[in-house]
Amino acid sequence: MARIFAVANQKGGVGKTTTVVNLAAYLGSRGKKVLCVDIDAQGNTTTGFGIQKKGLEVSSYDVLLGKARIQEAILDSEFSNVSVVPAVSALAGAEIEMIELDNRMNRLKMQLLTCRTDYDFVFIDCPPSLSLMTLNGLVACDKLIIPMEAEFFALEGLSQLSDTMRIVRSRYNPGLDIQGILFTMFDARLNLSNQVVDEVERYFPGKVFQTKIPRNVRLSEAPSHGKPVMYYDKSSKGAEAYELLGHEILGEPLVIQQKRRLFGR
Repeated sequence: MARIFAVANQKGGVGKTTTVVNLAAYLGSRGKKVLCVDIDAQGNTTTGFGIQKKGLEVSSYDVLLGKARIQEAILDSEFSNVSVVPAVSALAGAEIEMIELDNRMNRLKMQLLTCRTDYDFVFIDCPPSLSLMTLNGLVACDKLIIPMEAEFFALEGLSQLSDTMRIVRSRYNPGLDIQGILFTMFDARLNLSNQVVDEVERYFPGKVFQTKIPRNVRLSEAPSHGKPVMYYDKSSKGAEAYELLGHEILGEPLVIQQKRRLFGR
C-alpha cells in the first residue's frame, strides 16, 4: 500500500515541484511504483514530466469535482515506473466550485483510497497557498514534506503551516505529521543558511532531512526539457542530491563522503 506524501509550503518558489518530480523519478528508477498528483493550477509537475497540458481530456480538476474517477486521469509518463494525475489551468477556479460540494475537504482522499494499493509512493504537489487544494492534500496524505529556503522569512511561513497542520490533525487527519523539512537552494558557505537550519532543528527536532538540495544550474534547466534532472544530467549535483533524498525516504544510510562533497556539512 502506498505511502502518501503531500509536498507543501504556502510560499512559492521553494522547490515543491522540483522535489516531487525528481524524488519520484529516483524512486521510480529503483523499481518503486510512483504516482504524482498535481493539484496546482500552474501544472508544473505535469510539464516537468514532459506531459502536454493542451488537449488533456481528464485532469485533477475533474477528479476533485467528481466528474471522473482518478483512474481515468492517470497517465503513464515516459520515465520508469512514474505515473501522473495532471493539472490544467481550470483548476484555478475549482475552489469556488467545490464550496457547495459535500466532503469538500476529503475529495482527494476518497479518490486516492481507490488506487493507493496500486503504488508504493504517492506524491501530492500542492499549490503555494493554504488553500482548499492544499487542505485536500493535507487531509489525503500520511506525511508532509516541507521544502523551504534557508532564510529567516521562511521561518514565519513554517510556523503558519504548522498551525494549519494542527487544525487538520484535530478535525480531519489525526495521523498527519511531518516526514521531513527539506532545505532547498542551499549554500552551506553562508552563515545565515546554517543558522536557519539550526533554528529549525531546534524547534522541529528529528524532522529536518540530512540531505540539503544545493543551487544547481542543471536542476533549473531540466524542467524546460520536460525531464527530471536524473534523466537530463545524471552526474549533476542536483541529481545526486535527490538520489540522497531518495535514500532517506527509503530509510537507507547516506553516503557520507558524497554528502560532504555536496553540502559541505
